[in-house]
Amino acid sequence: METAVIEPVVTTEQTPLLAHSARREQRRTPIPWKQLSIIMIIQICEPMASQSIYPYINQLISELDITGGDEKKVGYYAGVEALFFFTESLTILQWSRASDIVGRKPILLIGLFGTALSILSFGLSRSFWALVVSRCLCGLLNGNVGVMKSTLGDLTDRTNRADVFVFLPIVWSFGASVGPLIGGSLARPHNRFPNSKFFALRFWLEFPYFLPCVVTGSFVFVAWFIVLVFFKETVPWKTQKDARKASEPSTPALESPPASPSPSAAQNGPLPLRDLLTESVVLSVSNYVALGLLNTSILALLPLFLTMPISIGGLGLTPPQIGAILCAYGFVTGTFQLLFFSRIVRRIGEKRTFLVGMSTNLVIFLLFPVMNTVVRSAGLGWGVYGLLALLVFLFAVMDISFGAVFMFVTASAPKSSRGTVNGISQTSVAIARAIGPAAATSLFSLSEQLNLLGGYFVYVVFFGASCAALVLGGRLPEEVWDDIE
Repeated sequence: METAVIEPVVTTEQTPLLAHSARREQRRTPIPWKQLSIIMIIQICEPMASQSIYPYINQLISELDITGGDEKKVGYYAGVEALFFFTESLTILQWSRASDIVGRKPILLIGLFGTALSILSFGLSRSFWALVVSRCLCGLLNGNVGVMKSTLGDLTDRTNRADVFVFLPIVWSFGASVGPLIGGSLARPHNRFPNSKFFALRFWLEFPYFLPCVVTGSFVFVAWFIVLVFFKETVPWKTQKDARKASEPSTPALESPPASPSPSAAQNGPLPLRDLLTESVVLSVSNYVALGLLNTSILALLPLFLTMPISIGGLGLTPPQIGAILCAYGFVTGTFQLLFFSRIVRRIGEKRTFLVGMSTNLVIFLLFPVMNTVVRSAGLGWGVYGLLALLVFLFAVMDISFGAVFMFVTASAPKSSRGTVNGISQTSVAIARAIGPAAATSLFSLSEQLNLLGGYFVYVVFFGASCAALVLGGRLPEEVWDDIE
């Protein structure tokens, strides 16, 4: 009787395996809701602070008398918002690497303090260079975006990560909707509330944009206090050390020799940077960079497009109208993420989820010139508002890419160096986010000044960039990697 030889099973990224299905049906680890809630409060702060300036930034720039009254030049200076990302790219790796060493909590507290300080100084700025300093200050002191993702990686595993990471874009969208609503509603309070004696004071005439900044800064200070009092450290080496201390007897046995440290315990610290630049890390980070570049370019173009007169390629809307549109974007995006993200991931996988979101950029960059063409011929009517509604929906679909790529980045990182890998990813994407808005707004102005392709050259450039990003996304594996010890 012959003995059956069992051939080894060779798997590839495209091979549908029962093991994959079994892994997906693995029992989910309970979600630590208290810690997660605190992280989500921190997550609200950055978009609320950074995007509260969007409804009025172009009006503020025009009032500083640095454009010489030429509205076509506003785009060159509106890129000041990108300075946050540029300076953030200089320090975020150091903040994230420090969180692997000293813990997540101290770094989160420093980041929140920097955010509050910078937004208050922005509201008190009366010159272009003061705006520059305040935005740079925010980026230099804020490393929270990478540390938060590292914290979520500490708190989760692959069984519940999709359920937890879905909250990142949801909460970001909430902050991104509340921020512009605050900025658009509270800017220039002496005009918004003409019957108020308080807002008739000379202070509000000299600092017409301080009110939205102080409201936002107050929320950030509340978040700082919550983290200080209620947040518990999550960095792996510290939680393991605390657990060992809790399990040790109060009186040590003198005759017992010291235990040999386990390999994982011996490695209490991040790996060298060179060892972290694996193929999985580089591929994940590259796709995150592409997404960040396109996303921030759109977010910079949108308020500029909505603000500029119709004759200069925009829609000519007011700050309150712009704030309402950006608020709707945040609300629709958050609702869509909450209802559909985890279902989409479980249905089609992380890679396809990422690609579906990225593909919407192609349509988004086409809609900008279409809307301007429609408003030139038919005026600002229901046709334009219908296209704006479609644009908001596409933004919601686009944002599912963030949750998917966060899962790829987190899974590619060894647990002992999760903060460092997230620091690498956030440093890289911060550079892209600094380039994106500056390039987008400058190309907008250049396209109008030189009448390149009828003023629509900027959208052709970013349409091509969106195609290249889809090609890069196609190189991701069908599912995220298993967690690396």
